[in-house]
Amino acid sequence: MAMYGIYKRNRIYIPPHNQDKIREKRIIIAGSGLGSVIAECMLRLGFENMYLIDGDVIEASNLNRQNYTVHDIGKPKVTVLKERLLSINPGAKVECRNRFIDNEATISEILRESDIAISAIDFNSHLPFIFDKMCMNLKIPVIHPYNLGWAGCCFVVTPTSKGLTYIQDGPVNFEIQFVKYVISMLKLQNYDPGWLEECLTMYTEEQNSVPPPQLSAGSWLTAGLCTSIAYRLSAGETTKLFPDFYFLPAI
Repeated sequence: MAMYGIYKRNRIYIPPHNQDKIREKRIIIAGSGLGSVIAECMLRLGFENMYLIDGDVIEASNLNRQNYTVHDIGKPKVTVLKERLLSINPGAKVECRNRFIDNEATISEILRESDIAISAIDFNSHLPFIFDKMCMNLKIPVIHPYNLGWAGCCFVVTPTSKGLTYIQDGPVNFEIQFVKYVISMLKLQNYDPGWLEECLTMYTEEQNSVPPPQLSAGSWLTAGLCTSIAYRLSAGETTKLFPDFYFLPAI
């Protein structure tokens, strides 16, 4: 079976020469939580060259929004995700590494020969900042995806854009500060983010050790945004650059 047959329904939306372009692009997905949904969306569009890295295992609490099943609990995320992707397209080139990104040497190794990076790295250290800095030095665009419950959000960092330090210099409560920034900018665009403000207030009133709430709707909206941005980058089209961002609400 010709692999192009998988993408016949992409016609009109994606011309053949761009379908060929995205097939060859080397995509690094750092983090296989939200990254698991993004990876499948990208594969189904035609991105066939992926490198997955994460040291986490699947837990029951992941199943409300990540691309796994109850039978996968306790297994490494990257190996389960690789198997799923290859079951969709056996001709794809999917590599995985079952380890956390915990030092600069690991980052340097996985960025070799990469074209686009997707950073779903947890902000529990300075590694997301280091990851972006190394990508900027190598001129690799980085897409940052965020599941905002009833919305998806993404921004793009390149050598010509602002970086994560535009929000703050360190990782502590970075995601809270980013959501506050998104809310402030949405208000300037005449969008009422009252529901997001309410959720943020309720979350900040919880214990600090509790992870943020996330929904399946946000995962799929974010995956669609991330995939479309990666397509535009691959096709040489313009994209919004940080501190501008993409926001797609379901409500």
